[in-house]
Amino acid sequence: PILRTRDSHRNILPHPRVTQHQIMTEKDETHSGILDQASQSREPSLFDQKELDRLGRERPACFSSLWSELGFIFAVVGSMMVSEYFVSGFNIILPSLSVTLEIPDSVRTWPAAVINLTTAVLLLPFARLTEIHGGRLIFLGGHTWLIIWSIIGGFSQNHTMLIACRAMQGLGPSAFLPSSVAIMSRIYRPGPRKNLVFSIFGAFSCIGFYSGIIFGALSAQVFGWKWYFFIGAFFCVSIFITGILTIPKSQGNPQPDLKMDWLGTATIVPGLSLVVFALTDGGNAPQGWRTPYVYVALILGIIFLALFVYIEGWRASQPLMPAEVFKTKYMARLVFALFMCYGCFGLWLFFASFHIESVLHIGPLLTAAWFIPLAAGGFVLAIVGGFVLHLVSGRLLLIISGLGFLGSNVLFALIPDSGRSNTLLYWAFIFPAMLLATIGVDIAFSVTNVFITTSLPSHLQAVAGALITSLLYLGMAFWLGVGEMAVSVHKDIRGAENVSARSQYQIGFWTGAGLAVVSLLIFVTIKMDSAKADLTADEKAQRQRDRITQ
Repeated sequence: PILRTRDSHRNILPHPRVTQHQIMTEKDETHSGILDQASQSREPSLFDQKELDRLGRERPACFSSLWSELGFIFAVVGSMMVSEYFVSGFNIILPSLSVTLEIPDSVRTWPAAVINLTTAVLLLPFARLTEIHGGRLIFLGGHTWLIIWSIIGGFSQNHTMLIACRAMQGLGPSAFLPSSVAIMSRIYRPGPRKNLVFSIFGAFSCIGFYSGIIFGALSAQVFGWKWYFFIGAFFCVSIFITGILTIPKSQGNPQPDLKMDWLGTATIVPGLSLVVFALTDGGNAPQGWRTPYVYVALILGIIFLALFVYIEGWRASQPLMPAEVFKTKYMARLVFALFMCYGCFGLWLFFASFHIESVLHIGPLLTAAWFIPLAAGGFVLAIVGGFVLHLVSGRLLLIISGLGFLGSNVLFALIPDSGRSNTLLYWAFIFPAMLLATIGVDIAFSVTNVFITTSLPSHLQAVAGALITSLLYLGMAFWLGVGEMAVSVHKDIRGAENVSARSQYQIGFWTGAGLAVVSLLIFVTIKMDSAKADLTADEKAQRQRDRITQ
């Protein structure tokens, strides 16, 4: 008998041990989006490396043509693009927006950080909703929500309304980011094609990041800040329409037997929110850390997080974050390292934008031009990574990434105070820092995304998506609060009037450098091979069960 895939139309001869009956009765699970037809035609234990390489390069059978696959890739990776747009570009318009809406220095961090916070704290609940109701529905619903609140945000009248709209925007990415990762990882099996798609995912992150910067600069200096929100809404509409047309309806794949972990949700959301709020607001409160609501919020947040750990570990029958996730070797330390290095990147991005505009007095458009190496380098790295991830050791790539995080922060911290032209400062410090920053974040993002999604079984792919994106957003929000706390402590010691803006930003950069050192030391201890074609986690588990029964 001969099996034929819809996409390759190439003959696949079965292994001699696979009988006619096995092939005729095999269940086609293409509709689950986990395996293509070719991978369904053989038992995992019968695959040899050549067969795995072929399957790892083949177009999934759920796509009738290359064009349908390309449309799907644009829709799904575009979700990362638009989420990055609303993070990076806002840092560019914030200095001028602070003047227009009269945003006090005491709350200037919140419009930038709150979207990361709301996204991060709701990722796990939305991952569970993705498992219950299906990835396609949650993906499209998240974009609809973001479109609505982006339009409303463009009409903000004061900083309170602005912060509220930014917080509501965060619910959109918290819905569509874990669902997009889940959809991709279920469709693509381990191999070069998956590496390339996830690298494109990272590349669109760079495109979205720089799109936010350039449109933020144009909005701040030419169009008016409102257009930053309206342009973002237009991006969302294009992704939503493409998603409706190209995401396979089979990716709905609801699992109604799963239940929502309401106790876990009721503890992790306020826990994370209160801790980040206390860290972020502590330095700007009327009495600093001695302000009652600050330390009360911190204590309550820690209590809620402790309750979450207890509920997930000992009470919940279907926890939001199953312990199975961390059974993979090196997973726990990798998660901890990523939490710190993404925080390092968030500190660098926030304080670099303010340093360039407030200390060097560079306008928004030139600031956007100065960020070009970050976007261009990231795009090149992401695409090249798709072709080399299966050839280069993951540990080596992580070490290079850690050095990039470290170098970008150190270079900005060492920028001289005065007496140098901005052109010299750019080529000597800022340009190489931009390249190092993109080396750090893009290599880490691509390598760890492939590792995490490949290491976990299909029923945990939504959780994998939530874990990946929560580390990014929560790391940025949490450590930005720590950076603000470090600045406030320095002000208390030396007196606020004696601490210049440049000195404040240097504290942020050195905090980021410290995080980079710790994450780099952890990366050295992680043994991670190249991302070559291999069995999926489900297939490995099945092979292990087969060996036990034999």
